[in-house]
Amino acid sequence: MAVIETSIEINSAPEKVWEVVSDIDNEPKFWRGTKKVRNISKEGNIVIREIIIAFRDQKCLQEVTLHPKEKIVAVFRKGIINGSKTIKLSPHGDKTLLDVKWDVQLSGLMGMFTGMIKKHIKSGTDLALQSIKEELER
Repeated sequence: MAVIETSIEINSAPEKVWEVVSDIDNEPKFWRGTKKVRNISKEGNIVIREIIIAFRDQKCLQEVTLHPKEKIVAVFRKGIINGSKTIKLSPHGDKTLLDVKWDVQLSGLMGMFTGMIKKHIKSGTDLALQSIKEELER
């Protein structure tokens, strides 16, 4: 498994940050690795969805659980990626610390390339966090 962790401090209240990051239908706006999102079902705070990722336009099935104003856990259930991505909000006075942790590996024979994609995922995550920060600090 590849574990990738990164964070950013945003000059905005957690409630405002939550409004942006919990709009999971808008994920491709910030996360360039996610090209398209299609929701399959929603029950309470759990969304089952299909995403198309930038890596060879692969489809992945995700189960996304929203823990209001605290964290979002996206578990990859089917596709080229196995594992999870967790986005966590932590209040810091009038600012918010936004942490992201990936714990993933490529499935099947592609698993041998997991280490190679680690740097790519880290870079894409840093860009996404910076875009979210810029959106909120305008």
